[in-house]
Amino acid sequence: MLQNLLPSPLHPAVVHMPIALTLLVPLFAIGALFAIARGARVTRAWALTAAMLAALSLSVWVSLETGEDQEDRVEAVLPDHVLHTHEEAAESFFILSLAVLGVAAVGLANGRTGSIARYTAAAGTLALAVAGYNVGKSGGELVYEHGAASAYTTPKTDSEINAPTSSNRQ
Repeated sequence: MLQNLLPSPLHPAVVHMPIALTLLVPLFAIGALFAIARGARVTRAWALTAAMLAALSLSVWVSLETGEDQEDRVEAVLPDHVLHTHEEAAESFFILSLAVLGVAAVGLANGRTGSIARYTAAAGTLALAVAGYNVGKSGGELVYEHGAASAYTTPKTDSEINAPTSSNRQ
């Protein structure tokens, strides 16, 4: 029953969450640093950034898993090196997201160690934005330059291509 509710293929539907979080997390990290500098409690100000990094890591993991689930089907229509480039970029992005999450968790501490961790994690969110861009770019190339979506489409017949549509009927 759940299978009927989920889009197929699932991977293109779930990859938008890590993209969105990758763009938002640096803004929240910088905002939290400003709030802490203005006297906000560390745990209150930094907890949202840490939670967003956890959500980012989880969403990257889900994207990786759904990509692996659909890999065999897409491999049939793509050159191996193209798919491998995207897969490697995604795996590196996941590892980096976990590393930045770990540093951000240390940033919940007060004192010098927590402060260093927060600034390091904030810089790490910018590195995540670059890594996320690379994953998205290689994924877009799979679809738009190499035709990965054709693994899920059926070729149209000449009669389907030439059939009148509602927009060209009088």
